[in-house]
Amino acid sequence: MARVKTGLSPRLSRMLEELQEGVEDGLVPAWIFNDPELFELEKERIFSRSWVYLAHESEIPKPGDYVLRYVLDNPYILVRGEDGVVRALLDMCRHRGMRVCRAELGNASHFRCPFHGWTYRNDGRLIGVPAEREAFGQDLNKEEWGLVPIPRLEAFDGMIFGNLDPGAPSLEEWLGDIRWYLELVTKRSPQGLEVLGPPQRWVVNTDWKLALETFLSDSYHTLMTHRSLIELGIAPKDAKYAMYGEQIHIPGKGHGSMVVGAPPGAKLPPFWGYPEEMLERARTSYPTREQFETARETRILLVTLFPNFSFHNPIRKPDHKYQGAVPMLTFRVWHPLGPGRIEIFSWALVEKDAPEWFKEKTRLSYLRFFGSSGTFEQDDTEIWSHVANNAATPQGRHLRFNYRMGLKLEPDPNWPGPGVAYGLNFTDANMRNFHRRYLEMLLA
Repeated sequence: MARVKTGLSPRLSRMLEELQEGVEDGLVPAWIFNDPELFELEKERIFSRSWVYLAHESEIPKPGDYVLRYVLDNPYILVRGEDGVVRALLDMCRHRGMRVCRAELGNASHFRCPFHGWTYRNDGRLIGVPAEREAFGQDLNKEEWGLVPIPRLEAFDGMIFGNLDPGAPSLEEWLGDIRWYLELVTKRSPQGLEVLGPPQRWVVNTDWKLALETFLSDSYHTLMTHRSLIELGIAPKDAKYAMYGEQIHIPGKGHGSMVVGAPPGAKLPPFWGYPEEMLERARTSYPTREQFETARETRILLVTLFPNFSFHNPIRKPDHKYQGAVPMLTFRVWHPLGPGRIEIFSWALVEKDAPEWFKEKTRLSYLRFFGSSGTFEQDDTEIWSHVANNAATPQGRHLRFNYRMGLKLEPDPNWPGPGVAYGLNFTDANMRNFHRRYLEMLLA
């Protein structure tokens, strides 16, 4: 692992040395979850260099469709031009810097600045300047004053990512072997996924790293955090239900997955409970037989991409009257707003070729459990906010958190997928891998 370099303040250098010394032994200092100086370094060395999820292509299917999305505090208009090409344009007029897009989503052939009226096509070209001849004479070359595109924009199976670093590795290289686990969802159907409406958004007083832990490594929290749902019969009766499966990380990348099966003796439908016709389509849609066999035995699937994207795909009951359960899928961006503060972007998605009745049931399941007012969501966000608050207190920031679960656990040599897998989900292996990558980027 790289040594702490000069150029940082003595205070921050000492703190990063503490993290570096402890991470391999599973000891993580609390202060990393709420520190203003560290947050500024994260902005510079992680979020300005990483591939950040922006949208799913189904959000902008037609020419002129757009959504507003963010990388740090940079607002981008993600728009499909009249030529069908998807672009991400910085929402900042080249004249005096005003925002030119005044809605979170819509359809537009052009964007006009409300300050001085400069007007841009949806491909970013400047096409209109009020009183151009009187104000600028012949000196304004409009071709030089278009909206600024994001330095890098690439997609994987309909998932659109942006990167502020023009010299960053390709998205394919960035993802690496985690693509195998993404494909368990993106290639479940030959027609792919579609969003069920715009994302829900809400602000939580917590750190982005704390939030993603639940989707990357922490199946252990279900024993207590969601105990009331177990007692109500909403979650499986076996309180250790999230333990049964594999936890996998991709070394050197920071990405990880949890693949959870059924508790011993539990009778659960195969393939997340999808209709039989969707199971049959998946046989030929998946790239490999190993992926199909893994998907058929999966009850809950979670994947987190470094730095701040996750998805969660469990089986849940859409309402108390429904006999049985249906899967629901949520994509998440843990968008950092400041030290100890994030905005959660949360989408519900489903396969395009799913029956309409099924799409409605999965939407209701998402709203009931993982929408902004969902039962699981309320449990989690309350915990996250208290942890982040304690991490910033004069006494609490000096404590070290225990990430030693599964420290001596041996990898599972029989797991069919890529990465380092452990045959038990009660381990912090994915988080230790995440913090190695986190440190690597902070120290680069």
